[in-house]
Amino acid sequence: MKVSDFNYNLPEELIAQVPIKKRDESRLMILDTDKETIEHKIFKDIIDYLEPGDCLVRNNTKVIPARIYGKKETGANVEFLLLNNIEGDIWESIVRPGNKLHIGTKVIFGNGLLEAEILDIMPGGTRKVKFYYKGIFNEILDEIGLMPLPPYIHEELKDRDRYQTVYAKYNGSAAAPTAGLHFTPELLEKIQQKGIKIANVTLHVGIGTFRPVKETEVEKHEMHSEHFYIKQEDVDKINETKRQGHRIISVGTTSCRVLESIANEEGMVKEIEGDTKIFIYPGYKFKCIDGLITNFHLPQSTLLMLVSALAGKDYIMRAYNEAVKEKYRFFSFGDAMLIK
Repeated sequence: MKVSDFNYNLPEELIAQVPIKKRDESRLMILDTDKETIEHKIFKDIIDYLEPGDCLVRNNTKVIPARIYGKKETGANVEFLLLNNIEGDIWESIVRPGNKLHIGTKVIFGNGLLEAEILDIMPGGTRKVKFYYKGIFNEILDEIGLMPLPPYIHEELKDRDRYQTVYAKYNGSAAAPTAGLHFTPELLEKIQQKGIKIANVTLHVGIGTFRPVKETEVEKHEMHSEHFYIKQEDVDKINETKRQGHRIISVGTTSCRVLESIANEEGMVKEIEGDTKIFIYPGYKFKCIDGLITNFHLPQSTLLMLVSALAGKDYIMRAYNEAVKEKYRFFSFGDAMLIK
C-alpha cells in the first residue's frame, strides 16, 4: 500500500489558525459506514447520534507548556521542546540548534529559574536532558513555557486553555488530543443525562503525531511510542458497555489507539499502564471501538490511515474532498467528523 494513496489537495486557507469562538459550534461531518452517506451538522448535534447505553471514551491528558527558550553559558539562544518524562527530572527533548548542543552542555532558562544539562544523544537526534530548579517543575513551566502548537499553526494562541480539553487532568502531553477540544461542560452534562457513559484513558501525546511518514510503503513505517494508562473504574464502564451490546465511541485517535492496544479478541479491556506503538491502517480489524469522533487530518498521515481503516479509504477520501469543497476547517483547531 502506497503512502501517496492517502494524499488529497488542501488549500492552505482551510488550515484553521485559531480556535472557533464557541467550542461546540464547530462543524460536524457525519459518516454512516453502513450507508456511506455524508451529513453536515454542528458539533453540538452529536448528541442526536449517541444512544443511551453507548460509552464515550476520551483522553484526559493535559498539554504542558513544553516549548522553552533559554541560553547556553556562551549566551547563544536555544530552544527545547519537552517530549516525554523519562524519570524524575530527566526528559527526552527536541533541541535547536541540535548541532550546538552536545553532551555536557548547560543551558539556563527564565533568568535562572530553570537549568538544564545535556546527558545523552538519543536515537533520532533527540536529547536526554536533566533539569535543575527550586520549587515545583510544572509551576516553573507554566511561568516560562509556551504551548507546543503544531508547525502548521502560525497565529499566536491568545488563551492557552483553548489548546486543552475541558476535562484535561494529567500533565504530560506535547500536543492536545484535538477531537476532545469540541466538548463543553454543558454538552458533556447533556450527554450523560441521556444515559451515555463517559470513560477516560490517559495517553500522553508525543510530538511524533505531527511527524510525516517518510517511507513510500505504508507497511514499512514505524510508529513513535506513547505512554498510557487506564484505571479500573473506566475499564468497568467499557466492559459493561461491550457486554450489554452497546457501542464504544472513541473521542479521538489517541483514545482509539489505547483501546485497540489493550483489547482482547472480544473487545474487553483491563487496567494497565504501558507504552503503545500500534499502527492502524487499512486491513486492520478493530476489536474494541464501534465509532470515532475525530478532526480532519494531514495528507499522507498515520491518522488519515487510521480513519481509513475504520471507514474505508475510498469513502474517507470522498468525505475529505467534500470537506474541502464545503470549506470545512482542518487540523487541530478545525472541524470534526463522527464515523459511526
